[in-house]
This record gives sequence, structure tokens and C-alpha cells, in this order.
Amino acid sequence: MRSAVLAGLLLLTGCNFAPDYHPPDTDQPAAYKETAGTGRSGAGSWQPAKPADEIPRGKWWAMFGDDQLNGLEDKVTAANQDIKAAVARFDQARAASEIARAQFYPTVGSSANYTRQRQSETVANPRPISTYNDMLFNLDISYEVDLWGRVRNSVNSAEYKEQASAGDLAALDLSTHAELASDYFTLRGDDAQQTILDQTVTAYRKAYELTVRRHDGGAAAESDVDQAQDQLETARTQAEDVRLRRAQLEHAIAILIGVPPAEFSLAPKPLLEAAPPVVDPGLPASLLERRPDVAAAERRAASANADIGVARAAFFPTLTLSAMGGFESAMPSSWITAPSRIWSLGPALNLPIFDGGQRNGVTDQAIAAFNEAAANYRQTVLDAYRDVEDNLAALRQLAAEAQSEAGAVTASGKALHQAELRYTGGLTTYLEVAQQQNNALQAQLSAADIAARRMAASIALVKAMGGGWKETPDLEDPRKN
Repeated sequence: MRSAVLAGLLLLTGCNFAPDYHPPDTDQPAAYKETAGTGRSGAGSWQPAKPADEIPRGKWWAMFGDDQLNGLEDKVTAANQDIKAAVARFDQARAASEIARAQFYPTVGSSANYTRQRQSETVANPRPISTYNDMLFNLDISYEVDLWGRVRNSVNSAEYKEQASAGDLAALDLSTHAELASDYFTLRGDDAQQTILDQTVTAYRKAYELTVRRHDGGAAAESDVDQAQDQLETARTQAEDVRLRRAQLEHAIAILIGVPPAEFSLAPKPLLEAAPPVVDPGLPASLLERRPDVAAAERRAASANADIGVARAAFFPTLTLSAMGGFESAMPSSWITAPSRIWSLGPALNLPIFDGGQRNGVTDQAIAAFNEAAANYRQTVLDAYRDVEDNLAALRQLAAEAQSEAGAVTASGKALHQAELRYTGGLTTYLEVAQQQNNALQAQLSAADIAARRMAASIALVKAMGGGWKETPDLEDPRKN
């Protein structure tokens, strides 16, 4: 009989009312649309993915070959306050998982107390001695038998949330490093524009002084002087505006590395015309295992699925095994003695009968929460595909823009030189020179802007793919810092 009861309990503890879980279905294209005709299919200087969210992402920014950027990036994980807050959130999730796992074990407690009591002498059966001592020491043990999987699903849900929090931390770490790299190259692009504008201001000042001398000598009209001065002041305004943008970027970088802006500065270092490193996106199917935000969204769906099992288990009785043992006596001399022993042992079955539909509501709520998590996961996947496609398109188009803009810089420079020769020879007015100066300046500024945008697009593509993925063991895992 005992064997049959034990076998029945073991069979019941294998019950689980959580639905069989599979990651929510998503449409997976065979290849990225924006790689068509580019020859990118996993070859190149970027290693194809060996997917698994646990793989360290490494110092992917090192491929840009900028030592100053590398030094700044190394400070981010240890000093950035947003990352520290995310680490604290992960620690909270890990602690919640430990709390949930404690339900697998019995609860053991003890108590000891001393009271002196007086009983009423007018009750139905008064004691012979109405005033007495009561000294009690006991040990209590309680254990819930997990008949329907409530405990297992509670633990699974907490562990999935812990994994989702780890994904959030990795995603924030990746995003912060990418933001720093993007700000850095945007600042270097501003340095390039600043150099161009400072040189332009110098040239415009000389042209203005020449025009004034020509006007004083009767060789130039008053309008030429006004035009030259307008060109000079406009260039000065543009130069000051770039200085403002650069200062704000420098402040943003300081915050990312965890220092006050007043204690941080970067010396000017113009971004030279250099193509960004080749970044191969691999295949769309691997993206789902590379992006930490996708992994986090999937783990939340798994957690919500386990919560359904917890909600459904509430419809069935809970079985608790309890035991108590100890000593009770009125006199200290006979307290911890054999005659003073007390004990109790037995199961308790709690069967819910009526709750006004509360359990139905909780179950419906859990199912709806899973549907929400599944939809969020699918949307995160779609956003991931879009991010890659957007930046593949940006890199392709910006490469074409860089090529055409380089031709524009050369052509506008030649046109300006010819206009200056005609002006100094008295063959034209300063208006033609001013127009060509504007064209040449805008071409140079546009070329510098495109160079910075190409770097930013390359960084955004790395971020869109989930960071760097290499099999070498010496790479850091951001979640361990």
C-alpha cells in the first residue's frame, strides 16, 4: 500500500500544465535584400556567425584601427552608469531566480519561548493550578509536494527572466559601445569640417582684403566688397556652428565613459577619407541567435509560457507535508527531557472550491501575457532585419555618394580656380567667384559628412548584427564585467 501511494505521488509530481514551448514562429528570409549584387554572402574580413547568445562579442571596435577609440571603448563597460544600472537589474533577476529555486526544498524553522500564564478559575474545566509556566522549544519542517508543476514552472519562469535580463545587459553594453564609436567618428567628421571651414575663412578673408584693395583702386564695385564680406561672415558662422556640435559630442562621449564633461577633452583629429572596414552580415537565419535583444525577447516569451503552467496549477489541490518536534515543560529542570517531548506529523491537502472566477482570470491573464511576449518577440525580429537592411543600404549608397562627391570636390576646385583667375584679370565680377566658392565649400563639407556617415553606418551595421562574433577565447564577455 505504501509503495502504491509513493508511486502515485511520484507520478503526480511529473504533471506539468504549462503548454509545450517553442519559440514563436517568424518569417526568415533566405538572404538580405540589400546584399543583392554586392557579393556579400559571408566572405570578407568579417567572420560569419557561429551563433549562440552566450558567445563573447569581443572588442569589435578594434577593426576600425583607431587607438584613441580603443582606449575610450575600454572605459565604457567599467565606468558607464547606465551599464552599472543594468548590471544591478541583472543581479536582481538572478536573486529572484535563487528565491524561486528555494521552493524545491523544505522550509525548516525553530522557535523557543517562555511564558507565564494564569488560567481563569471560572471556565468549565479549570486546571488545578491556575498559574503556571510554559517553556517550549520546537523544530518545524514544511514541504510542498509539487504535484502539478507549480513550483517547477515558477522556477523556470524566474530563470527565463534572469536570462532575459542578461540579454538586456548585453544589448545595452553593445548599444553603449556603438553609441560611443558613432559619436567619436561624428566628432572626427566635425574636425574635418572644422579644418575645411577654418581654411575657408582664411581664404575668404584674403579674398575680401583683395576685393577691398581693388575697390579702393577703382577696379571693383562696392557690391563686390559686400559679396566678399558676406561670404567671409557666413563661413565664420558655419565654423562656429561646427564648434558647437563638436563640443556637444565631446560632452556626450564624456558621459558615456562616466566622467564629467569638464574633466574630458579630445584633441582635434580630422577624419581622413578612408573607407570603413568591410562588415559581412552573414545570413538572416543567424541574426536571431546573434542579437541579444532578440534573445531577451524570446526568453520573455518562454517565461510567460511557464507562467501559464503556474496559473493552471492553481485549479488543483496543494499537498503540504509538515512535521514538528520539540520539548514543552513548566519547569526548567524537566524541559529538555524525554517526558517533555512533543511532536506532530502529517500531510495537509488544500483544495480550492470557489473563488468567484479569480483563477480563471489569472489564467486568462497569463495566456494574454504570453501572446503579448510572442508578438514583442516577432516585432523585435522584424526590427532586427530592418536594422541590417537599412545599414546595408546606407553603406552601399554612401559609398556611391563618396565616389561622386569626390568628383564634385575636384570639379568645383577647378571651377573656383578659373573664376579667381578671371576675376583678378578683370574679366568677371566677384559674384562668379562667390558662387564657385560656395560650390567648392559645400562639396568639401559634403565629402567630410559622407565620410563620417559611412563610419556611422558601419558601426550601426555591427550593432544591428549583435556585435562581433569570434571563436577566440581571449575576448571579454560584457556580462562578466
